[in-house]
Amino acid sequence: MAKLEFNIYKLHFTSPLHLGDAREDYGISLRTIASDSIYAALISCLAKMGEVVPDNGDLGCTISSLFPFYQKDKKTDTVLFFPKPMKQTLPTSEKAKEERKKVKKVAWLDAQTFSRALRGEHLFDDDVAIDNIQGEYLTDKKIDKDFIVSQVFPRVMVSRNGCEDAVPFYMDRIMFKDYSGLYFIAEGDTTLLEKALSLLQYEGIGTDRNVGNGYFEYESFSDNIEIPDNADFAISLSSFVPDSNEQLQEMLSSDEVAYDFQRRGGWITTPPHNTLRKNVIYAFTAGSVFKIQSEGVQCRGKVDIDLKPEISWDNKLVHPIWRCGRSLFLPIKLG
Repeated sequence: MAKLEFNIYKLHFTSPLHLGDAREDYGISLRTIASDSIYAALISCLAKMGEVVPDNGDLGCTISSLFPFYQKDKKTDTVLFFPKPMKQTLPTSEKAKEERKKVKKVAWLDAQTFSRALRGEHLFDDDVAIDNIQGEYLTDKKIDKDFIVSQVFPRVMVSRNGCEDAVPFYMDRIMFKDYSGLYFIAEGDTTLLEKALSLLQYEGIGTDRNVGNGYFEYESFSDNIEIPDNADFAISLSSFVPDSNEQLQEMLSSDEVAYDFQRRGGWITTPPHNTLRKNVIYAFTAGSVFKIQSEGVQCRGKVDIDLKPEISWDNKLVHPIWRCGRSLFLPIKLG
């Protein structure tokens, strides 16, 4: 086993947050943020600051998606959670079989348990592990398993031209108890990232930022996690779009791979094109496991994905709309 040091950025939200899903249902908010969404927001902030945005939309670093962390207060230790690998050996203990609904609900592993999963250990083959399940989280640390709170608020949609009646709707917003929030990992040169974060915390992330949603404060620190020295497979910690079909075929060349993917797109946020949709792509989600011969951390995937739609010449959108599909991969042994 080797210890890998990461740059970690924790986001403490100072206001509620709504994260839209692919269906754009305001009544449901996601609880995490995909890496390509936060990456695009960072690039947008650089442009607003007058910083030179690289021609291919590359910030010089690779980031993970945003995952939850629990922290009681500023003085207590932070419990970082990682996505449970999608490829897991089914538990065999009698207690695990009896508690299969409880086991199936687990979606997040603390850093120590995640390291065990990377080593290929069975996570639920002893009674202690079953007892450590706290809702969606597997950890032996004391946490509030409901530290992410969801509340639905009434809103009103007002016609822009004033000729139509106002339409009521409901929006789901999430909040974090105690000193908890979301974090991401960064690998590479973080100079541009930190410049962009200094503005993004005041711009906010998610939906309805103009009414105060999604504001946060952030802090950074270094931490390490134990990973296998080498493995035949790797787990993605980010939204991933392969560089080529050949690369993808190689990564899928085993019956042991396990993955999910999401539709990525959304609305353009640059005036006066706010009513236009971006082009759509599909990206593999964090937690997906692929056939990759790996040692240490790897960064794979396409960076310069332009989602700029084709629009009429008199309403021309002059800049690209970058979407980053480059992902952090860690080696994982499959037991």
